[in-house]
Amino acid sequence: MSSPLVRIRQFRVDYPGSQQPAVQALDLEIGAGEIVCLVGESGSGKSTTAAALAGLLPATARQNGQLWLQGQALDTFNERDWQTRRGRLVGFVPQDPGTSLDPVKTIGAQVIEAMTVHGVAHSEAHAKALVLLQQVGLKAPEQLLRCYPHQLSGGMCQRVLIAIALANDPPLLIADEPTSALDVSVQRQILDRLQHLVRARGSSLLLITHDLAVALDRADRILVMRHGQLLESGTPEHLWHTPSHPYTRQLLNASPLARLQQRRTRPADHPAAPLLQVTGLQRRFNRQGPAAVADVSFSLPRGSTTSLVGESGSGKSTTARIILALEQADAGSVLFDGEQVLGAGRKQLQAYRRRVQLVYQNPWAALDPRHNLLDIISEPLRAFAIGNRRDDRQRVVELLERVGLPADLLQRRPGQLSGGQRQRVAIARALAAEPELLVLDEPLSALDAPVQAQVLELLQTLQRDLGLTYLFVSHDLATVRGISDQVLVMSQGRLVDQGPTEQVFEQPASEYTRRLLADMPGWRGLQPAPLPLPTRHARSG
Repeated sequence: MSSPLVRIRQFRVDYPGSQQPAVQALDLEIGAGEIVCLVGESGSGKSTTAAALAGLLPATARQNGQLWLQGQALDTFNERDWQTRRGRLVGFVPQDPGTSLDPVKTIGAQVIEAMTVHGVAHSEAHAKALVLLQQVGLKAPEQLLRCYPHQLSGGMCQRVLIAIALANDPPLLIADEPTSALDVSVQRQILDRLQHLVRARGSSLLLITHDLAVALDRADRILVMRHGQLLESGTPEHLWHTPSHPYTRQLLNASPLARLQQRRTRPADHPAAPLLQVTGLQRRFNRQGPAAVADVSFSLPRGSTTSLVGESGSGKSTTARIILALEQADAGSVLFDGEQVLGAGRKQLQAYRRRVQLVYQNPWAALDPRHNLLDIISEPLRAFAIGNRRDDRQRVVELLERVGLPADLLQRRPGQLSGGQRQRVAIARALAAEPELLVLDEPLSALDAPVQAQVLELLQTLQRDLGLTYLFVSHDLATVRGISDQVLVMSQGRLVDQGPTEQVFEQPASEYTRRLLADMPGWRGLQPAPLPLPTRHARSG
């Protein structure tokens, strides 16, 4: 690379009290017009590297080494320097659109302000804001300028953040996990738009992601980080076919790429009797609008995994909440083990809720930060009067062991655990009530690929050992294909496709399912994968 846009030499970042550097001895370059993906698990240093390039490291961070962008030494900038250059040299697209926009300012005020702080006249900024919103694929920009963030969907808010990042035509755009909370269709639209705009402007893009499928599909070059060090760099083709570092191979094997090739294998015996039967389910929140759930019918065989997929707003979460008796239904029937759930009395619902438990999407928000693990996991024991208080500690120790956590964590609080550990605690808490059905609401979306693989392995082990039935709500179609016995596809409140997993993936019945599958990262035709997969999931032939 003769004249790189970004050049980093022997860069190191330390935080007070940390045992090891967040980033150490980092050397990398990004060429003009190049799309580079930085991948690695949580704590690998990829977000710290991005923050350093954008001048967003906390004041407590100590940095050494050289950071150059377009010939300017970023490591010498003070905060005043950054205030005049951030946005003009570097545009930054943060991860969570729900928390990154000011809720009390209109969209127009926030897009326009990104330009006026750099001396652009308000009238000129207003005109450019309309163009930017159109360029990121938003319709009716004049109307949108008057809207507040809560009036927009997550995908629309993410497009607004991209418009803000591009407002001052920076040569470098940094996108930190920009689609991790979005379904596959919106993800593809956002990444398509981002890639098009970067190519059209001749800008460079540093895309930070834990999703190797996205990296392999979008990058000119991929950088693999772990423990603050750059382990490997290469084109998608190189890393896919000939990864040189064992950790890269580990990441590939833990990624959705590998899960896409996994297959559930079941003995060729008689189908299991249904544990749960849903018939004619309907729910409408607004008499004038469309139904959130419309005439939905399906069954969950005992001991099986059924995945419920669809875009945001498709009705899958409302369906799951009705099954959990957390939401009313306008019509229909939910039979659990032959007994009607809808309209059941308080005592019957109490017994039902013990047998059906929920594992939430976000392990950071699902656990009370004020309580230790002993209190958190034993809460269902007290709520359902299981055993007695004297035995609670031993029962919690057994539950921790079952989910692969040591007993010495009992007195720790959630804030002292990793994301994967927290999700294991959430699963242990759900198991405390000795349920028969677990509803898993996007249980992997907040976790990086290696931890996702560990949690999936745990869920499969628990199902085998305890005979659990799973309803797996997800937008990760690669994982769905690897773990499911049957798949339900929802769109606009209706089931548009359902059947055995192979049938839905190989012979989808609806155009919507075909489009959903087409929106999955395509990995540039890099399949078939030359990856060693567990033999019990390996595809025959």
